[in-house]
Amino acid sequence: MALFLTGSLGFAQDSNFHVYLSFGQSNMEGHAKFEPQDTLGTGRFQVVQSVDCPELGREAGKWYTAIPPLSRCDTGLTPTDYFGRTMIQNLPENVKVGVINVAVGGCKIELFDKENHKEYVDNAPDWMLPAINKYDGNPYGHLVNLGKIAQEKGVIKGILLHQGESNTGDEQWPEKVKAVYDNLLKDLNLNPEEVPLLAGEMVSEEQGGKCASMNKILAKLPQKISNAHIVSSEGCEAVDDGLHFSAAGYRELGERYAEKMLPLLK
Repeated sequence: MALFLTGSLGFAQDSNFHVYLSFGQSNMEGHAKFEPQDTLGTGRFQVVQSVDCPELGREAGKWYTAIPPLSRCDTGLTPTDYFGRTMIQNLPENVKVGVINVAVGGCKIELFDKENHKEYVDNAPDWMLPAINKYDGNPYGHLVNLGKIAQEKGVIKGILLHQGESNTGDEQWPEKVKAVYDNLLKDLNLNPEEVPLLAGEMVSEEQGGKCASMNKILAKLPQKISNAHIVSSEGCEAVDDGLHFSAAGYRELGERYAEKMLPLLK
């Protein structure tokens, strides 16, 4: 019992430091270039640095003021940026928000499969490997390790997902996402009733989204995960490729993640 107590009291969590895990593919990674307005940071919104970026003066596993890039050294603006900014604007001033962003452009949800990710990596295209390797070849494990670091300071309150373009048409996608979510809950000792999963839609049909059909499959996610919630992309500005949002679109989508999260806080 003494050993158990020593281990459990080895760090002091601040209940007013809310932490969110973000993962997915290129839209969560951040496809749009960030602009000067996006680089105005505040100490109330922080990020656990995901990878070493000496050119940015950041070391992996340490806390910094959250300004882009949040995912890796050369990524862009992500919905996570404006999720955090919107959260602190709507929470009491004594509450801080921290985020972790682990995302790989072009990846299927299978890359975050705890048990079978290696098979996916072994067959991944060469252009994807540099990003995967930045996460030690295991983005899921990397996310969990950073989550444990974050839990030394704060309390994980939610999980943000933007993925699906590479799984368009895959009716098993909701079940695959559930497996990732369940593993995160188990590995980080989280309560599913207290830690919702927020999943953002692909670029909408009215914005020319090439994967907009995936939104019908994504809509079924709450049938598999009782605490899953869908974030609409309707009206969020996209770029000409029909796959990615513009900087304005990311800002709007990030705000919508926050607007969905705020009523769920417990």
